[in-house]
Amino acid sequence: MIDRFALGSVVHRREVLHGDVWLSMPVRVIADDDVLAVWLAEGTPLTFPPHPFGPHPWSDHTHWTTTGVLHLHRVGDAHAVWGFFRGDQLDHWYVNFQAPYHRTGDGFDTVDHGVDMVISEDEWHWKDRDDVAEQVRIGRLTAVEAQAVWAETERVANALDNGERWWLPRWSDWQPAD
Repeated sequence: MIDRFALGSVVHRREVLHGDVWLSMPVRVIADDDVLAVWLAEGTPLTFPPHPFGPHPWSDHTHWTTTGVLHLHRVGDAHAVWGFFRGDQLDHWYVNFQAPYHRTGDGFDTVDHGVDMVISEDEWHWKDRDDVAEQVRIGRLTAVEAQAVWAETERVANALDNGERWWLPRWSDWQPAD
């Protein structure tokens, strides 16, 4: 049994590319049961350690700005669902395709795969579909990894088209406390 994070504790969400930390940010644990839910507050500092691959795409930012984000992760999923909040109001849901998360002693690791889905009401649309091919071209993903990303996007797109949103209704009324 894997130890759960204490509710309210601050852990580190890290993007690990090719074995090295590329981005780290502190997040607050909201739930840790069948869903690992963490809160990324507006103004949270972002840390970008030197990386052999080069700078992270967000490395010109020192802090997370504009919104707060509820990140919802399920074990084994190669995506997370993000809820973007402006103040205490949910603005929209978002599917962030990423490596399945892996727990560490003080947080968890994943890495973004570029492509995303933006969800509003009963509709959704793609964001950054060309990023996967670009990540293969520059060596962030292998061709085999890209095939797995496309399989996950197809699985999630089919679920959304069938009206399935695993995070609802549990997270539909959640609001940030800070």
